[in-house]
Amino acid sequence: MPVLLSPDAATGSEWRRWLGPGTFALFGLIDIFVLGKYAHRGDATFAFSQTFAKVTVPNLKLSAATTCYVCGGVSLGLALLRSVVLLNALWRRVTIAVVVFLLILSLLCWADAGLTTSFNIVNLLSGTLSQSIPLMLGALTGVICSRSGVVNIAIEGQLLLGAFTAAIVASGTHSLTLGLIAGALAGCLVGALLAAFAIGYAVDQIILGVVLNTLVIGLTGFLFDDLMATNANTYNSAGTFSPVKIPLLADIPIIGPVFFDSTIFLYFTYLAIIAIQVGLFSTRWGLRTRAIGEHPVAADTVGIRVLALRYRNVIMAGVLAGIGGAYLTIGSVGTFSKDTSAGEGYIALAAMIFGRYTPFGAVGAALLFGFATQLQSILSTMSVPIQSNLLLMTPYVVTIIAVAGLVGRVRAPKAEGVPYVKS
Repeated sequence: MPVLLSPDAATGSEWRRWLGPGTFALFGLIDIFVLGKYAHRGDATFAFSQTFAKVTVPNLKLSAATTCYVCGGVSLGLALLRSVVLLNALWRRVTIAVVVFLLILSLLCWADAGLTTSFNIVNLLSGTLSQSIPLMLGALTGVICSRSGVVNIAIEGQLLLGAFTAAIVASGTHSLTLGLIAGALAGCLVGALLAAFAIGYAVDQIILGVVLNTLVIGLTGFLFDDLMATNANTYNSAGTFSPVKIPLLADIPIIGPVFFDSTIFLYFTYLAIIAIQVGLFSTRWGLRTRAIGEHPVAADTVGIRVLALRYRNVIMAGVLAGIGGAYLTIGSVGTFSKDTSAGEGYIALAAMIFGRYTPFGAVGAALLFGFATQLQSILSTMSVPIQSNLLLMTPYVVTIIAVAGLVGRVRAPKAEGVPYVKS
């Protein structure tokens, strides 16, 4: 039936209609009047092969200022298009991707213009995947929990406890495999606490998640000061997994070193993405999970054990977050430090929302945030005239812009965060 919008709702809709064109125009002006105008003289060189690659790809040289001007002009053209033409959802997303890509290209040209060294695209992409592993696994954890009707704010705690447990167990046993298993179990432990209080005792799930995060931060901080800091050789010298190079596939130009020359954490992430996508939308478990997240009463009437399934899903989803936390220590640096998760659990939660509660969408958003992290890491080594503290803000600024400005309307599962009490 037709519905009359209130003046406030109409105003909000009109504001959102001009948000996209306004953002595109802003990015275009930045490309032209900031990056293009202040770019150094010379070309920007982009390398698409690593130093010892068997198959090499020629470098690409672009005139820095000209490229920025062209990118800005295209962005302004897309802003005009968005303002006069009502595009469907698919084309809106395509235009967003194009404008963001043009902004990134302009930024890279501005940063590399006139330098004798080339900007290696393979290193940027492989670093993006590595930075995104805990984000992707945390976002998948959030997808399973939310689809089951439970808000998991405790992803941050699961990542942090998984990182701590993996480091201390691997250090004590000198076994990275045992450290990985212990990290996964640590994620399950936090998931079990979340399930017990949120499902069993109907505690407010937002507050509960914050409390669990605070508990884990305090516990790991105390144990780090009491054990690891004073006995680092015994309790905080885990080491890391070595990269596993897949024959033939790893030698493919550009994509080979990015996707097929990494640690087992990345290959496990591939399997997790496929398994959860297929499981949620093509299996009986997935149908029941989505049912208890949308309408648990109806699911209960057809014989689905709502509470039991929620318990299982929340606890087992903790495996993913625990492994993501283990990557932060035994997958990358080999040691644990205080607050090593650095808010990545909250970014993973934002990626889940940005990805509209779907596995592929959440992973795509996690890759965006991982790209922002890797980009600021590379730019900080290129002597760009931006303060390091501002560069460190990049992933969090991207998170805010993506969730507040680009995600649009997102419909969460109807029963998310609502305790189910069987009558």
